Amino acid sequence: MRQEFTVWFTGLPSSGKSTLARLVEKRIRERGFPVMVLDGDEVRTWLTAGLGFSREDREENIRRIAHLAMFQNRAGVATITAAISPYRSSRDAARQVIDRFLEVYVDCPLEVCEQRDVKGLYRKARRGEIQQFTGVSDPYEPPAAPEVIVRTDREEKEACAARILERVEDLGYLPRGFVRWEGLLPAALVEAMGESARSMLSALAGQGLASEDGAATITSEQWKAVELRLRSLGYLR
Repeated sequence: MRQEFTVWFTGLPSSGKSTLARLVEKRIRERGFPVMVLDGDEVRTWLTAGLGFSREDREENIRRIAHLAMFQNRAGVATITAAISPYRSSRDAARQVIDRFLEVYVDCPLEVCEQRDVKGLYRKARRGEIQQFTGVSDPYEPPAAPEVIVRTDREEKEACAARILERVEDLGYLPRGFVRWEGLLPAALVEAMGESARSMLSALAGQGLASEDGAATITSEQWKAVELRLRSLGYLR
């Protein structure tokens, strides 16, 4: 199973990107897969702290986020980005770098975003106190063909997250309805299983599910032997 994919949220400030990113992160983590969120505001405090908000600096900001996401994917960690990423060319470049890429356009009317703005940034931008503010004094270029469009002014956040995860599954980035279970076993135990180690470990991973003909994949005697060996090694009391 490969977790080499990135869910890339884009949209106006206060459209709901971070909220949805954290919700999708939670849903993926609940299924047992490693995942990390790169939030645009947080990234600017450490990865791109020296960049401003000119087009060149914004493009460099997205370039760095894309490469960090790519390296995380290579390490087997699913990545979710939540950055405005206002320019279509920058997002297209990120797609080329990352490869297994799912673009989510958080479509929300400007007036609704302004109403949600608890920081008052839109008001400051309209008063001229903030320059080059996306949606007011700087352009936002909507995606031409995103994998998912969510309309946070009309849809509940849970419904949005469900549609995003469904698309992730449709693309084959996560197995549909699958929850990963991991366990660590001592090498001595595996060696003691001998030639039957593979079938017994499969049964352990499947928590003793029955085979297609209804027969148990691991016998009670085998379970007992495993338990006794674990106790002798100090892993059970």
